[in-house]
Amino acid sequence: MSEDLDSLIARMDYSFCERDILIRALTHKSHPAEQTTPVPAAKTTESDNEQLEFLGDAILGFLVSEALFERFPAYPEGKLSKLKSWLVSATHLYAVAGELQLGKALRLGRGEEMSGGRGKKAILANALEAVLAAVYLDGGMDAARAFVRGRLLPQGSWDFDVSLPAALTDFKSALQEKAQAEGLPQPKYVIVAERGPEHAKTFTVEVRMGKERAASAEGISKKDAGQRAAERMLGRQES
Repeated sequence: MSEDLDSLIARMDYSFCERDILIRALTHKSHPAEQTTPVPAAKTTESDNEQLEFLGDAILGFLVSEALFERFPAYPEGKLSKLKSWLVSATHLYAVAGELQLGKALRLGRGEEMSGGRGKKAILANALEAVLAAVYLDGGMDAARAFVRGRLLPQGSWDFDVSLPAALTDFKSALQEKAQAEGLPQPKYVIVAERGPEHAKTFTVEVRMGKERAASAEGISKKDAGQRAAERMLGRQES
């Protein structure tokens, strides 16, 4: 663990004053749950990384928004929101965690270890958010900002119209990831209407998440309508 931790710190290019906070950020909930020594109830929630993940998620959202606001001052809110959605997505965080080889330093319970937890997208994405929170608590906002801009944002010159176009328009995948991350019901898509002649049909698709969450949209194809419905649902979830 010590060797893996040292290697991770070197890859992060940040020196911790208190390494314990990083160790906690790397501790999955399965690890303390399987310890043979009883842990007092008051300390149980402090021994894994879930609270740090909660804090890191908020810090990440702010710092990504700040960076996009500065880099693209002429972009409308809609474009900035789409780019932010990708940069904070589990898919992107998972990729960054892979670059850092974060999985090698994770502390997992035996069951999670045996089931391939070191390579699971959700575990790695959540751990990266927890690590960001650890950087913030150890070094302050400037350290967290440097970590986000150095590791999570594309380097050099990049532009919305040519950067990651597929990721920015795949709203169905983004909605599914959001549902998984927040423990919501998985989206279900239903074609509720077809209009027009065969050569110029329009489709209306409704997406539902549970009994109360629903959004619908029209498109020139079933796929287009589904993406538009997912985009609307994402907008409602974020408002």
